[in-house]
Amino acid sequence: MKTEVQKNIVETFKKLNDTLSSFSEDELNTIPYKDSWTAGQTAQHIILACSGYPELFAGNTQKTIRKHNEFVPLLDGIFLDFNSKMNSPEFLVPEKKDYNKNSLTLSILKIESDLLQATEKYDLTLTCLDFHVPGFENFTIFEWIHFGLIHTQRHTNQLNSIFKMLTKI
Repeated sequence: MKTEVQKNIVETFKKLNDTLSSFSEDELNTIPYKDSWTAGQTAQHIILACSGYPELFAGNTQKTIRKHNEFVPLLDGIFLDFNSKMNSPEFLVPEKKDYNKNSLTLSILKIESDLLQATEKYDLTLTCLDFHVPGFENFTIFEWIHFGLIHTQRHTNQLNSIFKMLTKI
């Protein structure tokens, strides 16, 4: 299980980094269309949403009394529906400012490293008790990592759309 999770982490973040690297600094901070985030804001949103996992995993946990991946199909259904529009919780809304591509990339690489280390360090079947996504029970560590990856995949798709809008490819 851990090897498969690590493979998914590496693949997800490679796609994100490849996509992010295709933006120029100007494109990174250009609003592509009305009511849209810039690519920089989108990348910062991913960073905000995927930060704090090591602290969460090191916090209060308990043995899980259900399948460790029970919520995976539901998360996939929500986040891989690219036609649905979602509103971010306020604490994950990125600041409106110019972002630096190198800083974003370094933060993203740190998150990837943190997630890979977590897969080695923790029992992925444990349930985290210190935070939960509204509308769900508490996630297992496995589900939290999956949530981070599926959320990142959704926004990598959004970044690709933003790039196409800006470059009219």
